[in-house]
Amino acid sequence: MANIASKQVLTVLGKQGILIAFVLFMVIFSLANSNFLSLDNLQSVIRSSAILGVMALGVTFVVISGNLDLSVGSMMSFSTIVVLDLHDKLGPNLAIPTMYLMTLGLGGFIGYLVGYLRLNSLIVTLGMLSAIHGLTLTYSGGQNMDIADKSNTWFGFFGRGEIFGLPVPIILFILLAAFLGVLLAKTPFGRKVYAVGGNPTAAAFSGIPRARTVFTCYLISAFCVATAGLIQASRSMGSQNTVGQGLELEVLAAVILGGASLLGGSGTIFKTVIGILILGFIQNGLLLMGWPFYVQFVITWIIIILAVWLDISVKRGKLWVSN
Repeated sequence: MANIASKQVLTVLGKQGILIAFVLFMVIFSLANSNFLSLDNLQSVIRSSAILGVMALGVTFVVISGNLDLSVGSMMSFSTIVVLDLHDKLGPNLAIPTMYLMTLGLGGFIGYLVGYLRLNSLIVTLGMLSAIHGLTLTYSGGQNMDIADKSNTWFGFFGRGEIFGLPVPIILFILLAAFLGVLLAKTPFGRKVYAVGGNPTAAAFSGIPRARTVFTCYLISAFCVATAGLIQASRSMGSQNTVGQGLELEVLAAVILGGASLLGGSGTIFKTVIGILILGFIQNGLLLMGWPFYVQFVITWIIIILAVWLDISVKRGKLWVSN
């Protein structure tokens, strides 16, 4: 009976655990601070989470395909610095597409190494994390970037603008999440991503092109990183050359928290969005309760450990093992 009850608990947690956790956190923080559920605070949290969220959408594809991408933080720094630098040299009309092409080139290179050459994604992206960081410093000459004339450009629209009272970063996050959610859940390509990550051998015998699928996943991730870099650059109209440093771990935490398995083959865009919001609201709730900002790192670590433990428990059918 105990084993049956344990498996039933695991089934519920595996399917709806992220939603239960989200509701639980929202209730706890709303009881702790009356301003937590105010419209201004909710909008502020979602807006501040948009950059991390956009990056997590792309990484979700990579993780479901059975791989990792630890280069997204340094790649975001690169895209932010490049678009700011090219803004003054070429103007925003040319700077934005050029930045996207350069970032997609980096993503395509990683996708080629992991997809076609079958190199380990952890090693490749860990190495690219340092390589792209070095490339960013070389490109910028070790200097931070600022737009010279901030008053006579429409570039700030992506990070500071509003449409019908809703901040543009939130709109971009929602639209991209909706598009990628449909792409992953409702298209043949999405089914290929799940197949490659869930059972590579069966996928190969089914004629699914693993290399091309993995390559495309890294291109999607790079596109999302470029979009995050655009929002970041537009919001601040200037940036440090290390603006994305460390974000790769937060992005991965959100994806795992959303239920995507590190073993590949499972996860959804919707739950990744919930994972991003949980991290954002946890940080906001702790600050409203007067806790130091560094406590957030400890709480985030605990959440990651619990999420990974739950993922492994669901796979083996037990919450714990005796030996």
